[in-house]
Amino acid sequence: MNRFENKVIVITGGGAGLGRACALGWAAEGGSIVVTDIVEARAKSVADHIAAEGGRAIGVRADVAVEAEVEAAVAAAVAEWGRLDIMFANAGRAPAGFGATPLEDVTEAEWDDVNAVVYKGVFFSGKHACRQMKKQGDGGNIVVTTSAGGINAYPGFGPYNAGKAGAIGLIKSMAYDWGRYGIRVNGLAPTHGMSLNFALPPDAEVLGISYEEAALAEAGGVWDPVTMFPGPLKVGRPPGLRDNAAVATFLASDDSQYLSGVTIPASDGGNFARTSIPIPEAWSLQDQVGGGADS
Repeated sequence: MNRFENKVIVITGGGAGLGRACALGWAAEGGSIVVTDIVEARAKSVADHIAAEGGRAIGVRADVAVEAEVEAAVAAAVAEWGRLDIMFANAGRAPAGFGATPLEDVTEAEWDDVNAVVYKGVFFSGKHACRQMKKQGDGGNIVVTTSAGGINAYPGFGPYNAGKAGAIGLIKSMAYDWGRYGIRVNGLAPTHGMSLNFALPPDAEVLGISYEEAALAEAGGVWDPVTMFPGPLKVGRPPGLRDNAAVATFLASDDSQYLSGVTIPASDGGNFARTSIPIPEAWSLQDQVGGGADS
């Protein structure tokens, strides 16, 4: 398939994890990719890999918390290929201590450090993509990586949860405001299958596996979804980056051309299938009232 033929794409946070997986996949389907990352060497490594496979890509350092650097990444796409078709606002950042700080002890600086990336960075990415797409006059597509933490809270991730919830709100606002220009905006909210690199320092080795795949390797390579996966959906393999990349690909491609303003819970494994109210799986009204019809 060549779903991204003649498409120029900017991917933020493209040096590792989901961003890297999508950069490689979308380039293989004909896309011209600007890979951005806060670590320039990671961005250039992905771009070099794409070029070695016969694709088109450039690597650019960009911190999405800095508006001028996001603007420069869009300008790099235009300078190289003359336009921008898809912005994948994917860059993320975990809270300090990876959730170890109680919410009431989070400092303003720690709050801002996370939300400058996961919330404000989404605004900057959308803003400058929109401006370029409006100039072109033929529409465009913005995809945002949010999180299940923006729908249901991850314990200990208060600043992150808040920023991701804000990003989901931004998706709706951007979709409404920019739909008149033919620009659509959607998001995916991964629950499982997230990159192990997310928990590691930015300059760590790029591993290309999910938390669950790492746990499987540590357990000796035998996957038991009953004991190793907490969700109600039981599949014969662990969730991985490819599962979230498939949803991102659907949103970035013309397969979702008439979709805008929505966020899809990706790789949720049935996480959102029921409430947390402790109702037994097999119950009857008689059980709840304490007896049969004659009691």
